[in-house]
Amino acid sequence: MAQETRSNPFGMDADCRNCPALCETRETVVHGYGDVTADFCFVSKRPTRRADATGVPFAGDDEFSSLQRILGRLGLCDLTSDPAEPRLENAYLTSLSRCRHPDRDPTADEITNCEPYLDAEIRMINPHLLVPIGQRALTSLGAEYTTRNPDDLRIEDLHGESIRGRGFELVPLFDPSTATDEEIDDWVRRFAELMAADYRQTKGRRSR
Repeated sequence: MAQETRSNPFGMDADCRNCPALCETRETVVHGYGDVTADFCFVSKRPTRRADATGVPFAGDDEFSSLQRILGRLGLCDLTSDPAEPRLENAYLTSLSRCRHPDRDPTADEITNCEPYLDAEIRMINPHLLVPIGQRALTSLGAEYTTRNPDDLRIEDLHGESIRGRGFELVPLFDPSTATDEEIDDWVRRFAELMAADYRQTKGRRSR
């Protein structure tokens, strides 16, 4: 399908005021970015510092960010494009919370306030694989999209593992900015194997 913009492609509220404390500290409301027909949706807990400045999740400065380089290795990000507005193919980037506080993680209430945005993006994209980035995203997506006890979903145990969900598979990823080279290499290898396999078998079988 034709797509006019990669940044906030669904035209979500760019001046959301649902979290007063975050409205005072944010620069930008950072909605999702990428390919609206993507098979793979990557979800972090909150925007990065650079994303807060640009409105693009995981945006790089003069160089590509850690996640962008991972996507490049998988053929999902054009590493000859602008790191601040990368060309993504078959990948969509978003987060639990749309606004950044410079000194703390989002609260449970703030994540709840943003749930309608994330739910709408996932519903409209209908990806095959969800990639929770970090423990907070794994806990939230695990509670929403699997039948497993989210307290039992530990990213230390599940990094790179495929978790069957309700209509999706989840493939957790350590925060790329803090993961070791060995951990990233292991995740890329496992994800590439999933991409080469029949990951599409779960799409369209979502039940809530």
